[in-house]
This record gives sequence, structure tokens and C-alpha cells, in this order.
Amino acid sequence: MNRKITETTTLLSRKGTLLQRCINKSFLTDYRVLLISWIGVGLFVAMERLWTHGIHNNYRIYKYVFWHLIGQQPLFSPYPAIYHDVNNYGPLFGLIIAPFALLPDWVGIPLWEIFLVLTLFYAIRQLPLKQWQHAVIYWFCLNSLFTSLANVQFNIAIVAIIVLSYTSIKKEKEPWAALFIIIGTLVKLYGIVGLAFFFFSKHKLRFIGWLVLWSAVLLALPMLVASPSYIMSQYSAWVHELILKNRENILSNMQDMSVMGMIRKITGHLEWPGLPMLTIALVLFLIPYLQVKRYQQTGFQMLTLASVLLFTVLFSTGTEPNTFIIGIVGVAIWFVIQPRPVKVWQWALLAFVFLFTSMPPSDLFPAYLRNTYMFPYALLAFPCAVAWLAIVQEAGHRNSKHYEVKEHI
Repeated sequence: MNRKITETTTLLSRKGTLLQRCINKSFLTDYRVLLISWIGVGLFVAMERLWTHGIHNNYRIYKYVFWHLIGQQPLFSPYPAIYHDVNNYGPLFGLIIAPFALLPDWVGIPLWEIFLVLTLFYAIRQLPLKQWQHAVIYWFCLNSLFTSLANVQFNIAIVAIIVLSYTSIKKEKEPWAALFIIIGTLVKLYGIVGLAFFFFSKHKLRFIGWLVLWSAVLLALPMLVASPSYIMSQYSAWVHELILKNRENILSNMQDMSVMGMIRKITGHLEWPGLPMLTIALVLFLIPYLQVKRYQQTGFQMLTLASVLLFTVLFSTGTEPNTFIIGIVGVAIWFVIQPRPVKVWQWALLAFVFLFTSMPPSDLFPAYLRNTYMFPYALLAFPCAVAWLAIVQEAGHRNSKHYEVKEHI
């Protein structure tokens, strides 16, 4: 009897230990748990905002890109009776938002939020990383995802488009890479940064051919629902609107949260041009490309991806607090590929970015600091700028073969 009791106790103990190990080891890294968490956040934010604030202004702008498109009305004129501000998305966006715009708002908005969540979740999943590395990125970006979803930000999809541009090239799927780049470019211009991965392609001529083909197809695609003359006039109007928007961003308290914007806001010289700083940034960005022999090293490519994501937000006058989800993903990618053990300064930089870039748009951040310092002086850009400089330095001087990435996906 005592022996049986002992054996039973031992067995239960082993099962308990095994369960504990499973929970400790896999619960927070389980893709199902991560996916449910992300979808849950998307649904919660959508329903809570609908209940407390009604239809978000951003979603009104999005849906009316479709309705104005099929009605052949100006896409970039103000419509104060419908929404505030003006649309800044290209005609192609009208077709992307169409399935959601056709639905009642109380259905369309949650589905739109879930669509954004799934798009980014899938893109991160395609990165050549181990499961725990994916999990770290998912959890680290969750707060920024929450605040972006609260503002119905399409920038969530922009991150996915940039990441998928890289992973498609990595997998030698140039047609898909070209498609993502052209979609991102014709919707919000940011997608054009995907061309930074061109040199990683093993089929450059084929890649160029697909870029040309998709450009022609997607430029003409909105002509299925509107006349060619109307569509071409709207592309022209879009360019004009983006030029005007760039000037307005510099004067806005909630825009131009870039490095140039931070300098302008701190010094009070809003008239200072951004071109000199942008030129310096481009030179720094391109220095790692001198290492041609490293183009096919996955670690080097991943550092470049992180650099591209950060560059996109750090040197654009259109950057606002919720745009930083693009840079946050870049910082997370940089962190998870560092050789083990991670250095103290790398942990400190990760925490610095989280506390002073990811957190300020959240209600958990002290309102006084947010409204007195972080937003008025665009200080959200500073931690990401430090991280970007660290990434550029590493890409230019370190051997990426030693980084913790999978060489084949």
C-alpha cells in the first residue's frame, strides 16, 4: 500500500513538474496564445471605442475613400460635415477598405481592426526567427498595437507590408515582394522603403520586371470602379495634397514627431529645413550597404530591416505618436537577434524605448509628462533615434553570422 501511494505521489509530482515546465516554457510563446491575445486586444479596443466614443474619425476618412471613389468625387477635399481633417491615402486604398466600408460600422470597424491585427501577426510570423523570438516581438509590441488600434491606424498594416517585402525576397518570392512594395507605395508612400531590400534579391531583373508590372496593374485597378480620367486626376491631386500635408505637419503639435521635428520643436525654429538632417541620415543608412559580401547573411538582412523600420518613422514629417509602432517593431527585431547573453546597455536601451516611445500615447503614462514634454517637443523620437544609431553601427561593423537567426526559412 505504501509503495503504491509513493508511486502515485511520484507520478503526480512528475506530471506537476512537467505541467509547470510546459507553462513556464511554452505558454507565453505559444502561437495560439499569442494570436488569441492579439485578436482579443483588437476586438476589445474596437468594441470599447465604439461603445464610448462612437465611430473614430480615422475610420470615417477610410470608408469615405471608397464611397467618394465610386461616386467619382474629389478624394482629397475637406468634407467637414462627414469628418475632420482630409484624406491622405491614394485611390487604391478605396478598394482595400471596400469590403469593410460596405458593412454597417458596428461590424466593419471590428473586422477592420482584426484585419490589421492578423496582417501584422502573420508578417512577424514570417520572420526567420525562433519561436521565443517571435513571442518577444509580439509581447513587446502589444502596447503600441493597443494604442494604434485605439486610433484605427493603418500604420499597423504598413509595418506588415514592409516586413513582408523583406521576407518575400528572403524566400525568393519576388512577385510577392514587388506586390507589397507597390501596394504600400500607392496607399501611403511609406511602402516604398521596401526597395531597400532590393540588393538582397537573388533575381534582381525578375524583381524589377514585377515592380513594373504591379505598378501598371495597381495604378489602373481603381479604374474598374471609376473613369480613367478621374483616377489620373486624383493621383495628381494626391501628390499636391502630400506636399501641402508635409508643410502643415511641421506646424502641428501632434505631427512631425521625427528627429527633424524634435530639433525644430526644442529649438523653436520651425522654419529650419529638414533636408540637411535627412541627407546625413541617408548617408548613415547607406554605409552598411558598402559590405556587399554580407548581403546574403540573414543577420545582416535583419539588422537592415530593423534600420528601415526605424528610418521610416524617424525621418518623416508625417510621424505622429501612434506611427511609432513601425519603429517599435524594428527595435524588437534588433533586440531578439542579439548574441546571448544580452548586454546590460541593450536591455537598458530596450527599456528606454518602451518607456519613452511606446508608453507616452498610453493612459498609463503620466499625462503631465506627456502633454508638457513628450508630445510638444517630439521626444518620442529620441529613444528610437538612439536605437537606430546603434543598429547602423552594428550593421556597419559587426559580423551578423553570429546573430541568433535561422539561416533558412
